[in-house]
Amino acid sequence: MNATLLDTEKNYVKPQKFSFENFVCENGEVIPYVDIAYETYGTLNASKSNAILIAHAFSGDAHAAFYHEGETRAGWWDNMIGPNRAFDTNRFFIICSNVIGGCAGSTGPSSINPNTGRPYALDFPQVTIRDMVAAQKKLIEHLGIEKLYSLAGGSMGGMQVLEWLVSYPHAVLSAIPIATTARHSPQQIAFNEVGRQAIMADPKWNGGNYYGAEIPRAGLSVARMVGHITYMSEKSMAEKFGRRTKSAADSTKFHADFEVEGYLRNRGDFFVRRFDANSYLYISKAMDLFDASGGRHLSEKFFELEAKLLVLAFKSDWLYPAHQSLDIVTACKITGVPVSYVEIEANYGHDSFLVETEKQSQIVRHFLSRVDELIY
Repeated sequence: MNATLLDTEKNYVKPQKFSFENFVCENGEVIPYVDIAYETYGTLNASKSNAILIAHAFSGDAHAAFYHEGETRAGWWDNMIGPNRAFDTNRFFIICSNVIGGCAGSTGPSSINPNTGRPYALDFPQVTIRDMVAAQKKLIEHLGIEKLYSLAGGSMGGMQVLEWLVSYPHAVLSAIPIATTARHSPQQIAFNEVGRQAIMADPKWNGGNYYGAEIPRAGLSVARMVGHITYMSEKSMAEKFGRRTKSAADSTKFHADFEVEGYLRNRGDFFVRRFDANSYLYISKAMDLFDASGGRHLSEKFFELEAKLLVLAFKSDWLYPAHQSLDIVTACKITGVPVSYVEIEANYGHDSFLVETEKQSQIVRHFLSRVDELIY
């Protein structure tokens, strides 16, 4: 089965959509009609045993690799997915879907509520990481895949990886949670709350009912600026910007004197053009609510686990520090789950999993070859 819709010569990929009805959320609310946007890369083999699911981070989407027709920007993990790359499309069938609650093709608060004919806005249920994974599971079943060869993701993507392991422990052969945590710390929740308050303080937010009117541009931009600071490290910011000032004169008070100020404003403006403010609220809250352990010790959730794990962390990541990854490793050790752990030296902070791909690729490629040895 070749489900990629991929022009391998030009490295183009076409977005796809899977739809189903009456999705019951973790809180009991029902979404009557759900679309899941997804992309695939590579070819699914006859036994359907070579599928790898890639889970995206907070502001990501289904476009993980290659190019869309007429676009010049590659997918967000294009340097990790493709022929002879870490997730080798010559060997594997790679799947990436946009999470439920998102705003890049999957059903979320900006989608039309079939019961009212208007966007859901805050009538959309508060979805969870478990809901996101349950929707992914429906997609995987739709593709005829009973067991994933592997699944991988960083940050919120890593949370989805962990939720797969505890919700569907017999459906995964291997897993790669990267720069993630089994549950948010108070500090991580606090950063997300600042972003949410920035959005809700914008008068244009209008209680979430801004569709068809002016969007809460200022609030969403500030939320992204705060978030982006946490993704970088002090060293990477010093190297990238230092205390350099902008050369252009500007007589406006409190304009962007420093390069770092201009950079953050630019990041905020770009984010506003591609992301929905309500999705920001819903997804960030889902991350804060996530607790893979269910309030117990994570090891108690791993006793049925059949998968082999590779856990990756980055030394300069202060948003998701390495000790949170080590908690996952400890849970594996307690239950006898085969696990490898690597803490990578990189200067890019939390963003390292997206940009520090040379070392990461070598480790992932070696791990996937060892999964082969374990199976065969």
